[in-house]
Amino acid sequence: MNEMPKVSIIVPVYNMERYLGKCLDALTKQTLSDIEIVAVNDGSTDSSPSILRA
Repeated sequence: MNEMPKVSIIVPVYNMERYLGKCLDALTKQTLSDIEIVAVNDGSTDSSPSILRA
């Protein structure tokens, strides 16, 4: 049976290309092992969507 992660981190994204890579790197390097990261793009017009896909 699949269990839900203990911690969910929701990251709102709107034209954050300048900071998004660093933000996601920091979140994935957390010591918690049972997390999910949900990035919600709110219509960015910069390259934030490309960064999220990568």
